[in-house]
Amino acid sequence: MALFKIEKFSFKYHDQAQEVLNQIDLEIEEGSFVTICGKSGCGKTTLLRQLKPILSPYGHSKGTIYFKGEPIDRLDQRTQVMKLGYVLQNPEQQIVTDKVWHELAFGLESLGYDTQTIRLRVAEMASFFGITHWFYRSVHELSGGQKQLLNLAAVMAMQPEVILLDEPTAQLDPIAAKNFIEMLRRIHTELGITIILSEHRLEEVLPLTDKLIVMEQGKVLANGSVAEVGTVLAQSEHELFMAMPTAFKVAWKVEGGKQNHVITVSEGRHWLREWNLRKQAAYHAVVNAKAGLSEMPETIENKSIKSESKENKAKENKTKENGVINVLELKEVYFRYEKNSEDILKAVNYTFHKGHIHAIVGGNGTGKTTALTVIAGLNRPYRGKVQWNEKISRIMMLPQNPGDLFELPTVREELREIKESLMGNQKDEEIRKAEETLLKKLIGELELEALLDMHPYDLSGGQMQSVALAKILLLRPEVLLLDEPTKGLDEPFKTKLGKLFRKLADEGMTIIMVSHDLDFCAKYSDECALFFDGSVISSGESKHFFLGNSFYTTAANRMSRGIIEGCVTCEEVTKACLGTDIIND
Repeated sequence: MALFKIEKFSFKYHDQAQEVLNQIDLEIEEGSFVTICGKSGCGKTTLLRQLKPILSPYGHSKGTIYFKGEPIDRLDQRTQVMKLGYVLQNPEQQIVTDKVWHELAFGLESLGYDTQTIRLRVAEMASFFGITHWFYRSVHELSGGQKQLLNLAAVMAMQPEVILLDEPTAQLDPIAAKNFIEMLRRIHTELGITIILSEHRLEEVLPLTDKLIVMEQGKVLANGSVAEVGTVLAQSEHELFMAMPTAFKVAWKVEGGKQNHVITVSEGRHWLREWNLRKQAAYHAVVNAKAGLSEMPETIENKSIKSESKENKAKENKTKENGVINVLELKEVYFRYEKNSEDILKAVNYTFHKGHIHAIVGGNGTGKTTALTVIAGLNRPYRGKVQWNEKISRIMMLPQNPGDLFELPTVREELREIKESLMGNQKDEEIRKAEETLLKKLIGELELEALLDMHPYDLSGGQMQSVALAKILLLRPEVLLLDEPTKGLDEPFKTKLGKLFRKLADEGMTIIMVSHDLDFCAKYSDECALFFDGSVISSGESKHFFLGNSFYTTAANRMSRGIIEGCVTCEEVTKACLGTDIIND
């Protein structure tokens, strides 16, 4: 019997004509690991919340959802709290107490469990999750990754049968995200608990996934194993194919569209070695047949090392061609939030260049966002200098929580309000037309057409991010500061966003972004810096930066290093495998 059975289920929010979920038919088996993906606003979160009725949004539904054979809306609240665990995207929003140990015990205390049972379960969870060394700490002292682990541990203390997770790694740095996903793996394999999560970051999740569900406009587009769904997306040339793991995408493209089961980095490396040997053997045979050579000259592998994409060559030559104009210099910058507290920033030195995309990466709690607030002037260092180029006047920042920028009841009014405030009493018709053209352009580029009459707070996280970015760009900043700009965004839209950033930088805008999205940074940034313990410990041209790292690097680099060197993106590995440059020689 299925754990969940969803039959012809549809849902629409109150006062909205369009259905967010449309005729959903699904079965989820007990003990399975299920991943739900799709573009921002496709209905993932809404579907997840239907699986725990006390969290279901207000609206109108049709159809039935069964839990263990019974209609789910008949479950009493106590059963829902105990059996249906739920982890939110934002770690801060789920924590309700001040101490770690109390957070672990809070749910059990609320349900009236006796002291001995509470002590036993709390001790068990603290040991299982490895949090005994911060058991008595204040939750406010924890990093984002620790807070999310604590949320998961608190849910597990209730001994649920299923855990529902809504993009749980969206705000975690790459290493914290891996640790969190590893804990999900243990919970699933060691305890047999059913895991159902929605995610945009699929590289680490899909190797654990039994069933992959792809949603589009409130419907199930594809449903099956990772390899089956990946094949469907590839054969239909669907844009969500780009969300598949790097190893799968490379193998599919290189093998000419053959179905494969290459999902993990390890499987990708094994496949890549075999492909490299086959390609070299074929190349050797052709060369010998044409030239009568007894030995293969230069190997394909070594030739691939020498080939680089036009985009990367352009990045490396940009400084040489255009010269360097310093926009901002941080000189021995120190900052702390309170006089007697520890330093958050420690002797930070860094230079930002005009027309470049600068990426700042690092673990949660290392000082990245604080550095951004100091650059923006929201916080002032107690030592050191933040030295701006005197010609720079328009500096804008998109905060980590885009909702902070919204005040009006519709997206249309939010955008119009910015435009009108800029125009003031301006009567020049050409200027007014230019502003209107910019507004229409941003609405199209950021895919806001269908959102204009919606309330900003009714949007998905990714859609809110897009609207907030449009408001900022309407102000025509010379320097754009971004805190996690790809948070909650799907892969197709991130590609659009990256190209937009690239275009803005080429036109002279300086972009400084804090990000956990290493693939995005590797593909679109010019320079990258790694923060650790409040300081910049490594920086440089983006490609060389990622090639030199073991963990703070891309899946493409981890898959190809030592086999085909010099690749940090999926496209570079694919091109090297196909040997485009070699064929043209």
